[in-house]
Amino acid sequence: MLSLWQIICVSILTAIFMEGVAWFTHKYIMHGFLWFLHKSHHTNHNHTLEVNDIFAVIFSVQSMVMIIVGITYPKWNILLALGIGISLYGIMYAIFHDILTHNRIPFIKIKVKSAYLKRIVRAHGVHHRSHKKNDSEAYGFLYAPKKYDKNN
Repeated sequence: MLSLWQIICVSILTAIFMEGVAWFTHKYIMHGFLWFLHKSHHTNHNHTLEVNDIFAVIFSVQSMVMIIVGITYPKWNILLALGIGISLYGIMYAIFHDILTHNRIPFIKIKVKSAYLKRIVRAHGVHHRSHKKNDSEAYGFLYAPKKYDKNN
């Protein structure tokens, strides 16, 4: 059983690790055998939801189950920590990807001033230049290499 501080540390480390999981999932699964679901995200449309949103549901349900099991069975509270970490990443993803990058919530307007956030938005824009399964780059969501700086 983890202490409170261990739960906090594991949650933070899980949130950080999720960027790697998201990159791998995006490149090899979403742009791989589940392209038929992700393709909706690379298509111009005017509706609020996309078939691609199923991925958010999958990660959310996984996180909720881990949190519930971790609370219900204290000896398994590492699942609580992992579920919290996945949820933290999901919240950051929703803010940076859905709100800042794609403006999917039209009544929330945030002016991006940070050079790093501008880099993330720019990298994701480069990713979306392609509407094809195998013709993209920049698969991360919260990390963007310096090559996506405006000056590069």
